[in-house]
Amino acid sequence: MNVTSKIKQPIFDEMELFEKKFYESMTSQVALLNRITYYIVNRKGKQMRPMFVFLTAKMVSAGVVNERTYRGACVIELIHTATLVHDDVVDDSNRRRGFFSLNALWKNKIAVLVGDYLLSKGLLLSIDNGDFDLLRIISVAVREMSEGELLQIEKARRLDITEDIYYEIIRKKTATLIAACCALGARSVIEEEVQVENMRKFGELIGMAFQIKDDLFDYTEEAIGKPTGIDIKEQKMTLPLIHVLNTCTSKEKTWLINSIKNHNKDKKRVKEVIAFVKNNNGLLYAEQKMVEFQQEALLILDNYPNSEFKEALILMVNYVIERKK
Repeated sequence: MNVTSKIKQPIFDEMELFEKKFYESMTSQVALLNRITYYIVNRKGKQMRPMFVFLTAKMVSAGVVNERTYRGACVIELIHTATLVHDDVVDDSNRRRGFFSLNALWKNKIAVLVGDYLLSKGLLLSIDNGDFDLLRIISVAVREMSEGELLQIEKARRLDITEDIYYEIIRKKTATLIAACCALGARSVIEEEVQVENMRKFGELIGMAFQIKDDLFDYTEEAIGKPTGIDIKEQKMTLPLIHVLNTCTSKEKTWLINSIKNHNKDKKRVKEVIAFVKNNNGLLYAEQKMVEFQQEALLILDNYPNSEFKEALILMVNYVIERKK
Protein backbone atom coordinates (compact mmCIF):
# COMPACT_ATOMS: atom_id res chain seq x y z
CA MET A 1 0.00 0.00 0.00
CA ASN A 2 1.45 3.41 -0.93
CA VAL A 3 1.67 6.29 1.55
CA THR A 4 -1.35 8.24 0.26
CA SER A 5 -3.55 5.13 0.52
CA LYS A 6 -2.36 4.64 4.12
CA ILE A 7 -3.15 8.27 4.96
CA LYS A 8 -6.59 7.93 3.37
CA GLN A 9 -7.47 4.67 5.14
CA PRO A 10 -9.10 6.14 8.31
CA ILE A 11 -11.17 8.53 6.16
CA PHE A 12 -11.80 6.25 3.17
CA ASP A 13 -15.62 6.39 3.42
CA GLU A 14 -15.60 10.17 3.96
CA MET A 15 -13.39 10.71 0.89
CA GLU A 16 -15.70 8.52 -1.25
CA LEU A 17 -18.77 10.51 -0.20
CA PHE A 18 -16.83 13.78 -0.52
CA GLU A 19 -16.09 13.07 -4.20
CA LYS A 20 -19.81 12.74 -4.95
CA LYS A 21 -20.64 15.91 -3.01
CA PHE A 22 -17.77 17.81 -4.65
CA TYR A 23 -19.00 16.94 -8.13
CA GLU A 24 -22.55 17.93 -7.17
CA SER A 25 -21.29 21.25 -5.79
CA MET A 26 -19.95 22.20 -9.24
CA THR A 27 -23.04 21.44 -11.34
CA SER A 28 -24.60 24.16 -13.47
CA GLN A 29 -27.39 24.78 -15.99
CA VAL A 30 -24.75 25.51 -18.64
CA ALA A 31 -23.70 22.46 -20.67
CA LEU A 32 -20.21 23.87 -21.45
CA LEU A 33 -19.54 24.42 -17.74
CA ASN A 34 -20.62 20.88 -16.89
CA ARG A 35 -18.33 19.50 -19.58
CA ILE A 36 -15.39 21.44 -18.13
CA THR A 37 -16.13 20.53 -14.50
CA TYR A 38 -16.43 16.87 -15.52
CA TYR A 39 -12.95 17.21 -17.07
CA ILE A 40 -11.64 18.74 -13.81
CA VAL A 41 -13.13 16.02 -11.57
CA ASN A 42 -11.68 13.22 -13.68
CA ARG A 43 -8.17 14.66 -13.47
CA LYS A 44 -8.01 15.23 -9.75
CA GLY A 45 -4.73 15.26 -7.85
CA LYS A 46 -3.97 13.57 -4.53
CA GLN A 47 -6.71 15.62 -2.81
CA MET A 48 -4.45 16.46 0.11
CA ARG A 49 -6.55 19.43 1.16
CA PRO A 50 -9.83 17.60 1.78
CA MET A 51 -7.79 14.88 3.50
CA PHE A 52 -6.46 17.50 5.94
CA VAL A 53 -10.04 18.70 6.57
CA PHE A 54 -11.37 15.22 7.46
CA LEU A 55 -8.33 14.04 9.42
CA THR A 56 -8.16 17.15 11.64
CA ALA A 57 -11.94 17.09 12.19
CA LYS A 58 -11.82 13.44 13.26
CA MET A 59 -8.71 13.85 15.41
CA VAL A 60 -10.08 16.73 17.50
CA SER A 61 -13.55 15.21 17.89
CA ALA A 62 -12.66 11.54 18.50
CA GLY A 63 -13.87 10.44 15.08
CA VAL A 64 -16.88 12.67 14.38
CA VAL A 65 -17.63 14.44 11.09
CA ASN A 66 -20.84 16.17 9.99
CA GLU A 67 -22.38 17.92 6.99
CA ARG A 68 -20.40 21.07 7.82
CA THR A 69 -17.17 19.08 7.47
CA TYR A 70 -18.20 17.90 3.99
CA ARG A 71 -19.21 21.41 2.97
CA GLY A 72 -15.91 22.78 4.28
CA ALA A 73 -13.94 20.19 2.31
CA CYS A 74 -15.95 20.99 -0.84
CA VAL A 75 -15.42 24.75 -0.43
CA ILE A 76 -11.68 24.32 0.06
CA GLU A 77 -11.41 22.10 -3.01
CA LEU A 78 -13.56 24.45 -5.13
CA ILE A 79 -11.40 27.42 -4.18
CA HIS A 80 -8.14 25.48 -4.57
CA THR A 81 -9.26 24.33 -8.05
CA ALA A 82 -10.24 27.91 -8.97
CA THR A 83 -6.78 29.18 -7.99
CA LEU A 84 -5.08 26.42 -10.05
CA VAL A 85 -7.17 27.33 -13.11
CA HIS A 86 -6.27 31.01 -12.70
CA ASP A 87 -2.59 30.17 -12.03
CA ASP A 88 -2.36 28.29 -15.33
CA VAL A 89 -3.68 31.38 -17.13
CA VAL A 90 -1.27 33.69 -15.28
CA ASP A 91 1.71 31.37 -15.94
CA ASP A 92 0.59 30.67 -19.52
CA SER A 93 0.90 26.97 -18.65
CA ASN A 94 -0.47 24.32 -21.00
CA ARG A 95 -0.17 21.34 -18.67
CA ARG A 96 -1.53 20.48 -15.24
CA ARG A 97 -0.78 17.11 -13.58
CA GLY A 98 0.32 15.67 -16.91
CA PHE A 99 -2.91 16.66 -18.71
CA PHE A 100 -3.81 19.69 -20.78
CA SER A 101 -4.78 22.70 -18.64
CA LEU A 102 -8.19 24.34 -19.13
CA ASN A 103 -6.66 27.36 -20.87
CA ALA A 104 -4.87 25.03 -23.32
CA LEU A 105 -8.15 23.33 -24.25
CA TRP A 106 -10.70 26.13 -23.91
CA LYS A 107 -8.54 29.29 -24.08
CA ASN A 108 -7.89 31.93 -21.41
CA LYS A 109 -11.25 33.70 -21.44
CA ILE A 110 -13.20 30.54 -20.63
CA ALA A 111 -10.58 29.39 -18.08
CA VAL A 112 -10.79 32.70 -16.17
CA LEU A 113 -14.60 32.56 -16.16
CA VAL A 114 -14.57 28.94 -14.95
CA GLY A 115 -12.18 29.94 -12.14
CA ASP A 116 -14.56 32.76 -11.15
CA TYR A 117 -17.50 30.35 -11.28
CA LEU A 118 -15.79 27.82 -8.99
CA LEU A 119 -14.85 30.59 -6.55
CA SER A 120 -18.43 31.89 -6.38
CA LYS A 121 -19.83 28.34 -6.00
CA GLY A 122 -17.51 27.83 -3.05
CA LEU A 123 -18.57 31.06 -1.35
CA LEU A 124 -22.28 30.41 -1.97
CA LEU A 125 -22.04 26.89 -0.57
CA SER A 126 -21.00 28.44 2.76
CA ILE A 127 -23.47 31.35 2.62
CA ASP A 128 -26.50 29.23 1.65
CA ASN A 129 -25.89 26.99 4.65
CA GLY A 130 -25.04 29.76 7.13
CA ASP A 131 -21.44 28.54 7.61
CA PHE A 132 -20.18 32.08 8.16
CA ASP A 133 -17.45 30.97 10.58
CA LEU A 134 -16.06 28.62 7.91
CA LEU A 135 -16.45 31.28 5.23
CA ARG A 136 -14.34 33.68 7.27
CA ILE A 137 -11.51 31.13 7.53
CA ILE A 138 -11.59 30.51 3.76
CA SER A 139 -11.89 34.19 2.77
CA VAL A 140 -8.77 35.08 4.78
CA ALA A 141 -6.91 32.33 2.90
CA VAL A 142 -8.07 33.63 -0.52
CA ARG A 143 -6.98 37.18 0.36
CA GLU A 144 -3.57 36.02 1.60
CA MET A 145 -2.95 33.79 -1.44
CA SER A 146 -3.45 36.78 -3.76
CA GLU A 147 -1.19 38.96 -1.59
CA GLY A 148 1.52 36.27 -1.54
CA GLU A 149 1.55 35.87 -5.34
CA LEU A 150 1.69 39.65 -5.87
CA LEU A 151 4.43 40.07 -3.27
CA GLN A 152 6.47 37.39 -5.07
CA ILE A 153 6.01 39.16 -8.44
CA GLU A 154 7.01 42.50 -6.91
CA LYS A 155 10.16 41.02 -5.36
CA ALA A 156 11.11 39.11 -8.54
CA ARG A 157 11.30 42.44 -10.35
CA ARG A 158 13.75 43.90 -7.86
CA LEU A 159 15.45 40.72 -6.57
CA ASP A 160 15.73 42.34 -3.12
CA ILE A 161 14.37 39.48 -1.08
CA THR A 162 15.40 38.55 2.46
CA GLU A 163 14.76 35.25 4.19
CA ASP A 164 11.97 36.86 6.25
CA ILE A 165 10.20 38.14 3.14
CA TYR A 166 10.55 34.69 1.54
CA TYR A 167 8.80 33.12 4.56
CA GLU A 168 6.07 35.75 4.33
CA ILE A 169 5.57 34.95 0.62
CA ILE A 170 5.31 31.19 1.12
CA ARG A 171 3.17 31.56 4.24
CA LYS A 172 0.63 33.52 2.22
CA LYS A 173 1.05 31.80 -1.15
CA THR A 174 0.96 28.17 0.00
CA ALA A 175 0.74 27.66 3.76
CA THR A 176 -2.39 29.75 4.31
CA LEU A 177 -4.62 27.34 2.35
CA ILE A 178 -3.38 24.26 4.22
CA ALA A 179 -3.79 26.23 7.47
CA ALA A 180 -7.39 26.98 6.41
CA CYS A 181 -8.05 23.25 5.73
CA CYS A 182 -6.96 22.28 9.24
CA ALA A 183 -8.71 25.19 11.00
CA LEU A 184 -11.85 24.52 9.00
CA GLY A 185 -11.81 20.79 9.77
CA ALA A 186 -11.55 21.51 13.48
CA ARG A 187 -14.11 24.36 13.42
CA SER A 188 -16.69 22.20 11.60
CA VAL A 189 -16.96 19.89 14.63
CA ILE A 190 -15.88 21.94 17.68
CA GLU A 191 -16.16 25.57 18.80
CA GLU A 192 -13.15 25.79 21.07
CA GLU A 193 -11.03 28.59 19.60
CA VAL A 194 -7.73 27.36 21.11
CA GLN A 195 -8.08 24.00 19.36
CA VAL A 196 -9.04 25.64 16.05
CA GLU A 197 -6.01 27.94 16.30
CA ASN A 198 -3.77 24.96 17.15
CA MET A 199 -4.91 23.20 14.00
CA ARG A 200 -4.51 26.39 11.93
CA LYS A 201 -0.92 26.72 13.15
CA PHE A 202 -0.30 23.02 12.47
CA GLY A 203 -1.49 23.44 8.85
CA GLU A 204 0.59 26.58 8.38
CA LEU A 205 3.77 24.80 9.50
CA ILE A 206 3.07 21.88 7.13
CA GLY A 207 2.43 24.34 4.32
CA MET A 208 5.79 26.05 4.93
CA ALA A 209 7.62 22.72 4.83
CA PHE A 210 5.63 21.72 1.72
CA GLN A 211 6.65 24.85 -0.21
CA ILE A 212 10.33 24.59 0.75
CA LYS A 213 10.25 20.99 -0.51
CA ASP A 214 8.75 22.25 -3.78
CA ASP A 215 11.50 24.85 -4.08
CA LEU A 216 14.15 22.16 -3.53
CA PHE A 217 12.74 20.21 -6.50
CA ASP A 218 13.99 23.03 -8.73
CA TYR A 219 17.52 21.82 -8.01
CA THR A 220 16.96 18.09 -8.55
CA GLU A 221 16.92 15.97 -11.67
CA GLU A 222 14.00 13.78 -10.58
CA ALA A 223 10.88 13.61 -12.73
CA ILE A 224 8.52 15.88 -10.83
CA GLY A 225 6.41 17.41 -13.56
CA LYS A 226 8.37 20.65 -13.80
CA PRO A 227 11.77 21.11 -15.47
CA THR A 228 14.85 21.75 -13.32
CA GLY A 229 15.78 25.42 -13.00
CA ILE A 230 12.31 26.72 -13.83
CA ASP A 231 12.23 29.00 -10.74
CA ILE A 232 15.52 30.60 -11.81
CA LYS A 233 14.19 31.10 -15.35
CA GLU A 234 11.13 32.80 -13.85
CA GLN A 235 13.32 34.87 -11.49
CA LYS A 236 11.66 33.37 -8.42
CA MET A 237 13.85 33.81 -5.36
CA THR A 238 13.67 30.61 -3.32
CA LEU A 239 15.33 29.69 0.00
CA PRO A 240 18.43 27.82 -1.36
CA LEU A 241 19.28 30.82 -3.55
CA ILE A 242 18.49 33.45 -0.89
CA HIS A 243 20.76 31.71 1.63
CA VAL A 244 23.65 31.56 -0.84
CA LEU A 245 23.16 35.23 -1.84
CA ASN A 246 23.39 36.16 1.85
CA THR A 247 26.54 34.13 2.50
CA CYS A 248 28.69 34.45 -0.66
CA THR A 249 31.24 37.18 -1.50
CA SER A 250 30.09 40.44 -3.08
CA LYS A 251 31.72 39.44 -6.39
CA GLU A 252 29.83 36.11 -6.38
CA LYS A 253 26.63 37.91 -5.42
CA THR A 254 26.99 40.29 -8.41
CA TRP A 255 27.51 37.29 -10.73
CA LEU A 256 24.45 35.49 -9.28
CA ILE A 257 22.13 38.49 -9.56
CA ASN A 258 23.38 39.25 -13.07
CA SER A 259 22.77 35.59 -14.03
CA ILE A 260 19.20 35.67 -12.74
CA LYS A 261 18.38 39.10 -14.16
CA ASN A 262 20.01 38.91 -17.56
CA HIS A 263 20.90 35.28 -18.34
CA ASN A 264 17.96 33.37 -16.86
CA LYS A 265 17.03 31.92 -20.27
CA ASP A 266 20.58 30.66 -20.93
CA LYS A 267 20.50 26.93 -20.08
CA LYS A 268 24.25 26.70 -19.47
CA ARG A 269 24.22 29.70 -17.13
CA VAL A 270 21.17 28.36 -15.23
CA LYS A 271 23.04 25.06 -14.74
CA GLU A 272 26.04 26.99 -13.38
CA VAL A 273 23.77 28.84 -10.92
CA ILE A 274 22.24 25.53 -9.76
CA ALA A 275 25.71 24.02 -9.27
CA PHE A 276 26.87 27.13 -7.36
CA VAL A 277 23.84 27.00 -5.03
CA LYS A 278 24.43 23.27 -4.38
CA ASN A 279 28.16 23.73 -3.72
CA ASN A 280 27.54 26.57 -1.27
CA ASN A 281 25.16 24.63 1.02
CA GLY A 282 22.00 26.29 -0.29
CA LEU A 283 20.11 22.98 -0.46
CA LEU A 284 21.43 21.77 2.89
CA TYR A 285 20.31 24.98 4.59
CA ALA A 286 16.83 24.85 3.02
CA GLU A 287 16.45 21.18 4.02
CA GLN A 288 17.32 22.04 7.64
CA LYS A 289 14.70 24.81 7.70
CA MET A 290 12.11 22.47 6.16
CA VAL A 291 12.76 19.88 8.89
CA GLU A 292 12.43 22.60 11.58
CA PHE A 293 8.91 23.43 10.32
CA GLN A 294 8.06 19.73 10.13
CA GLN A 295 9.24 19.06 13.70
CA GLU A 296 7.31 22.05 15.03
CA ALA A 297 4.15 20.68 13.38
CA LEU A 298 4.69 17.25 14.95
CA LEU A 299 5.04 18.89 18.39
CA ILE A 300 1.50 20.29 18.05
CA LEU A 301 0.18 16.77 17.39
CA ASP A 302 1.82 15.59 20.65
CA ASN A 303 -1.01 17.39 22.51
CA TYR A 304 -3.61 14.98 21.13
CA PRO A 305 -4.35 11.42 22.26
CA ASN A 306 -3.21 8.61 19.99
CA SER A 307 -5.70 7.63 17.28
CA GLU A 308 -5.65 6.36 13.71
CA PHE A 309 -6.40 9.94 12.60
CA LYS A 310 -3.41 11.33 14.46
CA GLU A 311 -1.24 8.53 12.99
CA ALA A 312 -2.45 9.43 9.48
CA LEU A 313 -1.62 13.12 10.09
CA ILE A 314 1.89 12.16 11.27
CA LEU A 315 2.26 10.13 8.06
CA MET A 316 1.08 13.15 6.10
CA VAL A 317 3.59 15.45 7.81
CA ASN A 318 6.44 13.08 6.98
CA TYR A 319 5.17 12.49 3.44
CA VAL A 320 5.27 16.24 2.76
CA ILE A 321 9.04 16.35 3.13
CA GLU A 322 9.86 12.87 1.84
CA ARG A 323 7.75 12.95 -1.35
CA LYS A 324 9.48 12.60 -4.71
CA LYS A 325 7.13 14.92 -6.64
